[in-house]
Amino acid sequence: MEFVQAPGLPLPAGHYSQAVVTRGGLVFVSGVLPARDLPDTSFEAQCASVFAQCEQILRAAGCGLHDVVQCTAYLAGVEHWPAFNAAYAAVFGAHRPARAVVPVPALHYGCLVEVQLVAEQPNG
Repeated sequence: MEFVQAPGLPLPAGHYSQAVVTRGGLVFVSGVLPARDLPDTSFEAQCASVFAQCEQILRAAGCGLHDVVQCTAYLAGVEHWPAFNAAYAAVFGAHRPARAVVPVPALHYGCLVEVQLVAEQPNG
């Protein structure tokens, strides 16, 4: 296994890696929250922050958003579902990874969205 830390992003706040790459080239990205200075911003801004960080982590692991095979999103309230769909579609375009969206009562630090990804390295 290879443990990934994307340059320019803060170290994880707990005992985990930003991502782990298996010998077979699967990339497991840990749950990503918005940048720590964003919890009081709009849901859309938090989504933009999360997906930008995910893209940085994937790049550090040798792949990109177009290599994502599965996404799990946690939303602090089902009312954010339409805005998440819009942000997700804007980020992934024609690419359609498998996905689960899970409404939850609350997320850490008062954040409104958390995203976890599985991707496959192009040469994995």
